[in-house]
Amino acid sequence: MMELPVVLRPGEDGFLVAECPLIPGCISQGRTREEALQNIREAIDLCLENRDAEGWSLPTEYEIVTLSLGG
Repeated sequence: MMELPVVLRPGEDGFLVAECPLIPGCISQGRTREEALQNIREAIDLCLENRDAEGWSLPTEYEIVTLSLGG
């Protein structure tokens, strides 16, 4: 089993946007959190199926940090 980070944020159209930052361009959306997560799961699966043909691989190491900005 593989675990990948997913970022959820509100979209401009009222949908919830889901993005996997380890896979460039792997973005989806849904009306609900559950729908957005299901849709990004499908998008990730498709990306992973094509990675060998497209010549890219997932990073083996990464760190997730949160930055505080401003005063």
